[in-house]
Amino acid sequence: MKDYIQLGLDKGYISFNEDRSRITYVYQKKERNYNNPEEKVQAEAFLKLIIDYHYPERHIRQFVPVTMGSDIKEADIVVYDDEMCLSPHIVVECKKQDISEAEFLQAVNQAYSYAYSLPCDVKYVWVTSGIRNEYYEVDKNQNTRNQIPDIPQYGVDKIASYKYVYGAQYMEHEEGEQQFFDLSVIDQSELTRRFKQAHEALWAGGQLNPSDAFDEMDKLIFCKIWDERKPRKIGEPYDFQIITVSKQEEKDAYKRRAKENENLLNRIKALYEEGRKRDKEVFRDDIHLTPEKVRTVVGYLESVNLGETDLDSKGRAFETFMGSFFRGNFGQYFTPREIVKFIVDVLPITKDSKVLDTSCGSGGFLLYALNKVREQATDYYPRYKSDTKDYAKWFPYWHDFAEKNLYGIEISEQISRAAKMNMIIHDDGHTNVITSDGLISDEEIFAKTNNQGFKYGTFDFIITNPPFGSTVRLSEQAYLKTYQLGKKEEDWLAVKAQPENNRDGQNTEVLFIEQDYKFLKEGGYMAVVLPDGILTNSSMQYVRTQIEDWFRIVAVISMPQTAFTANGAGVKSSVLFLRKWKKDETDKLVQQKKDIESRLLRDSNYLDQRSQWDLEIKQKQKLKVEEIKGRQRISVTTAKQTEEYKTWNTSMQEEYAAKIDDLKSRLTEQYLLAKQSQLPDYPIFMAIAEEIGYDATGKKTATNELELIGEELKKFIATL
Repeated sequence: MKDYIQLGLDKGYISFNEDRSRITYVYQKKERNYNNPEEKVQAEAFLKLIIDYHYPERHIRQFVPVTMGSDIKEADIVVYDDEMCLSPHIVVECKKQDISEAEFLQAVNQAYSYAYSLPCDVKYVWVTSGIRNEYYEVDKNQNTRNQIPDIPQYGVDKIASYKYVYGAQYMEHEEGEQQFFDLSVIDQSELTRRFKQAHEALWAGGQLNPSDAFDEMDKLIFCKIWDERKPRKIGEPYDFQIITVSKQEEKDAYKRRAKENENLLNRIKALYEEGRKRDKEVFRDDIHLTPEKVRTVVGYLESVNLGETDLDSKGRAFETFMGSFFRGNFGQYFTPREIVKFIVDVLPITKDSKVLDTSCGSGGFLLYALNKVREQATDYYPRYKSDTKDYAKWFPYWHDFAEKNLYGIEISEQISRAAKMNMIIHDDGHTNVITSDGLISDEEIFAKTNNQGFKYGTFDFIITNPPFGSTVRLSEQAYLKTYQLGKKEEDWLAVKAQPENNRDGQNTEVLFIEQDYKFLKEGGYMAVVLPDGILTNSSMQYVRTQIEDWFRIVAVISMPQTAFTANGAGVKSSVLFLRKWKKDETDKLVQQKKDIESRLLRDSNYLDQRSQWDLEIKQKQKLKVEEIKGRQRISVTTAKQTEEYKTWNTSMQEEYAAKIDDLKSRLTEQYLLAKQSQLPDYPIFMAIAEEIGYDATGKKTATNELELIGEELKKFIATL
């Protein structure tokens, strides 16, 4: 990406004061406020005219007074045909980057009013916000607006119908011939603004709701990426750009624009269909935009080289755009990247690892796993950019992992599509991201998606942040019956055998623990974000018991209360790192627990004691009824209905209930002590993170304790 400001400084076209709050245009000796957003756009436009379009500085004037009726206004930039600056050639109107669609159209009107008010015939108008540009050929006689792909460079009379071609930097140009441009790499902040501005232009005014606009924006980004990936010869124009129709083809300006828009839409649809043949699961429906709306979005993105833009920059730009949209419109709570990075960094994921996120959201965990393997590839082949042999090894190293080993499930079709687009923007990894309820069986997933990769017992790593607080009801989802954690837990202190009893409902985060256990292979790792209630509430003891039967607990990392506040959730949570036991290890643990229970029941004569108490209760009830019956000369049934009996019986039942509770409490305590002394003991890594790199508002902070915790946890895992 050209740094026009630095180039202008180097060549002496501009200068700054010490704190860069004031800019001076050296030739004109004019000083301006550089803190003004419009001034920054104007400075770049001025420098582009000199550097890219080769206009002599003496042909350019800024802040040109224009008489309009009784008012005098100021045109931002006027380019002249002559050194005396008497014959205006181009009028440039500059606006700040975050200008709305309506404001941009007003700027076009304003530029035209200047062009019509200046002496002589202005031939061209350029309206720019820095991230969006429109160019017009002015014809005062026709009073129409003929949009063109670019303004002419200095000394060029004829303008081509397009501006952007592949390999423009390698093309030779004769004097007087138009110079084309290749696509440009831009930084994260500008790309984010372009995404947001284009999306806003799609739905502003109510023609599309924000959700539909997001889907359509996704489709066009997909077309843009696909267009860049198409093979082209040097000098061949890109399809994803505005290509104009000449006056010779269509004289009427309105019909010309309509034809241009129709041609553009047809090219975009062709790109879309070509891409969908390769990636059928990304988008299933057609593009539902008017030609004019397509033209608007293309105007924001046509000059950008998404393929060459830094991977992290374009990823962050898309995630920022996507995250703000989903939080605002769907209340989705995406995992902050600091937590995602911490989890992925500590796990020994390699190119041969099979990785799954069963509730992948926007794909953050999968992307960090992909980036981790890509960095490993770069460590092995650091010269991949300059050495073709290194590249031939570097590319398949990470790309095979992305294509074959990354899997994601997301229940929302729209978020699933966004996750796929997020991964496409990161260069790949979307192949095995599916739209599905993450809690259905692997066989149902096969039947629904025909993807054979989602097989129980085959994943090396599961990294996930399941949805909190939702409940799966048995009346709504029959699959709840298939979950062990969807049944009421066995009570080893129950006197009578209990029939299998299904719960009416279960929290999603609890069910995902079991589902992820099924997907993991023996020895595989799971890292999961869970609400602290699962780890601390007495009512959740059965879940903790099941976790220790299924997994070796590797680590528990407590997150601050504010960890998810900025993303819209305030639940206190922790990250649990688990490693799946082998089946015989789980069976052994379960049997050891049953042996402890049996011994305690036997040694305490628990069942005999309960039977004795039940007999005592019945005998006392019988004696009390006989006493009341004889004293009041009433029947047995009537005696049981008296207030005297009811009050006595309640008191007596409470007395025995207290005895039973006391006995159960003593046996439970003995059970816990026996577990501690008799079951296998192993170390668990535990840490409390209070500062994790951002505050409750999401603003970055100086301290991130997860970095230090992560380094220590990585060492701990390496010893297992």
